[in-house]
Amino acid sequence: MSSTTIDTGTTDLLATLDQGVLTLTFNRPDARNALSRPMNEALQAQLAAAESNPAVKCILLTGQGRAFCAGGDVKSMLTRSYNEPGSHTIDEYIHRQRLDQRGTSGRLFTMPKPTLAALPGAAAGAGFSLALACDLRIMADTAVMTTAFAKVGFSGDYGGSYFLTRLVGAAKAREMYLLPERIEAAQALSLGLVNWVCPADELAQRAQAIARRLASGPTVAYRYMKENLNRAIHGNLMDCMDLEATHHVHCAQTEDHREATRAFVDKREPVFKGR
Repeated sequence: MSSTTIDTGTTDLLATLDQGVLTLTFNRPDARNALSRPMNEALQAQLAAAESNPAVKCILLTGQGRAFCAGGDVKSMLTRSYNEPGSHTIDEYIHRQRLDQRGTSGRLFTMPKPTLAALPGAAAGAGFSLALACDLRIMADTAVMTTAFAKVGFSGDYGGSYFLTRLVGAAKAREMYLLPERIEAAQALSLGLVNWVCPADELAQRAQAIARRLASGPTVAYRYMKENLNRAIHGNLMDCMDLEATHHVHCAQTEDHREATRAFVDKREPVFKGR
């Protein structure tokens, strides 16, 4: 199956679909892939389309050049004003910010398909939050992470406070927000912020290998698995176990489950079809 290039409507975000893996690449390397309005809107549109596209089995999010995503474009913040005549009201800005966050971090987290972030370089601010919103993360050994919000007088956005607290605990999350130091790759791995660290020149290949493995997996089971795991974060034990029971029985009815049991008996690798 050949790779398909997808027109995102902007050069700020690149998209390709290959063997079930939708690779979305932040493409403002000269600005460390800082978020722009066209990039944000394109990311929302691509994630929304991917959620209902059966050809997409896994989403891989990465950055072009030496950064993953530096978050908001700080230079543009100097010229932005919420109080100029003719500008939107504060409530309108808040509403748009909510939609932006739900359509990006929110969708990555709740997407019924595996999501993987590959970090070739810095993930800061909203870029850090977007990486944490993914199910799995792989990081180049030269890359760094930082909340960065306090350095520009922001409290944080794109779900970072939610994801970070659940990954490292309340005390460490507070430290990382209030005192935003650079987190090197080895420390990120020890904290559980990333799943893998690899040499920078191996990142693209390693990320694609993981993404293709996910794309070839049991997609129905993955969908239920993600819902179970997300519910476990904020649900009580009995509710989580009831949901697990429902999803487990549904999975037992799938072709993928029957194929996997046959493959186990035959001592071979299963071939999943997402049914």
